[in-house]
Amino acid sequence: MQVSRRQFLQVGGLGLMGAMGAGALVGCGGGSDAPAGSEPAASGTDKPVIFYNRQPSNSSTGELDMTTLNYNKNTYYVGFDANQGGELEGTMIVDYIKAHIDEIDRNGDGVIGYVLAIGDVGHNDSIARTRGCRKALGTAVEKDGAIVSDAAGTNTDGSATVVKDGTLEVEGKTYTVRELASQEMKTTAGATWDAPTAGNAISTWASSFGDQIDVVVSNNDGMGMAMFNAWSKENKVPTFGYDANSDAVAAIAEGYAGTISQNPAVQAYLTLRLIRNVLDGVDIDTGIGTEDEAGNVIAADDFKYSADDRSYYAMNLAVTADNADKFADATALYETAQEQLSEDDSPSKKIWLSIYNSADNFLSSTYQPLLEKYKDILNLDLEIVGGDGQSESSITNKLADPSSFDGFAINMVKTDNGASYTSLLG
Repeated sequence: MQVSRRQFLQVGGLGLMGAMGAGALVGCGGGSDAPAGSEPAASGTDKPVIFYNRQPSNSSTGELDMTTLNYNKNTYYVGFDANQGGELEGTMIVDYIKAHIDEIDRNGDGVIGYVLAIGDVGHNDSIARTRGCRKALGTAVEKDGAIVSDAAGTNTDGSATVVKDGTLEVEGKTYTVRELASQEMKTTAGATWDAPTAGNAISTWASSFGDQIDVVVSNNDGMGMAMFNAWSKENKVPTFGYDANSDAVAAIAEGYAGTISQNPAVQAYLTLRLIRNVLDGVDIDTGIGTEDEAGNVIAADDFKYSADDRSYYAMNLAVTADNADKFADATALYETAQEQLSEDDSPSKKIWLSIYNSADNFLSSTYQPLLEKYKDILNLDLEIVGGDGQSESSITNKLADPSSFDGFAINMVKTDNGASYTSLLG
């Protein structure tokens, strides 16, 4: 069962830690800042368009693509608070190091060395996770007012320019913290967030400087589990990921040190609920911050809405050995958003939904199963298409007749390419 942040704190979880970084979002306090009600979208240009998981933005600067997000009055983004999640992952790692300081320094050299698997150097979420971890570990280097998120390559001597050595004082002793190596996990064909590439990388790193590696960090659980299974499990090296995939949560009992739940039940629900609300012509906050007639509602501290970004964000939760049992089923529906809508008030509608890469572990094993459950509750008929993770055309070529759909949920290959989709919808 998915739990809210309030419930999570009550059962002794790590909770949310760290202040929001630059660009912190304006919260909605349970929907008070949500936009006014929408009219039914009958014409093609007013149909609901929800971008999810990949926020339309410049992959080099992170600047939001507001042209895409303002495609029409019923266009929104659904994701999670990337800055808060990245800092939460970093805080979780530091807390673990402090709690296990007696055994964490494997070779006793006074240097706590970590390796980092970067998912996609141009993806906002990947950037935020890299920055959050480096900030917490003290290895961050700033340029033009922002933490550098570039890969460091090999840095066993601490000479890299994109990171620096940090320090951590525990029990009166000062340790050096060093990012020994980091790289983007990208295939030769161009697919990113690639788990097999991460598995190969940890094997290469381990053969080169194995006993210097004290911690393994990953931008997601797919890559984290690949490194865990390939090397760190056998060598008892704590490994941290992101997504709270079911296999990663289960692996915590076997030594996987921790992961971050991005509240996937909230995200999947919001992705389809926004479409449902537009099509029903009700206030966009219905069933989200405001309880609907069936009783569906999301707790105020599990999401926020940023009017400036036209974006809904789920709040992240840390998952460790202390609370892993509560996240065992990553596809559990949100506790207070499981009630069936009336077909009289919310008749069946046909929705086109894309997934950037059918092989993505989080989307295929967690997000899509949740969407399949919520579509029935919300009376939506989904046509799901999967891409190859490399080219936008692997998805857009499958949208032959936009007029045959009542709404669209779009997961792009690259965050820069919103226009590739909106140009087809008009």
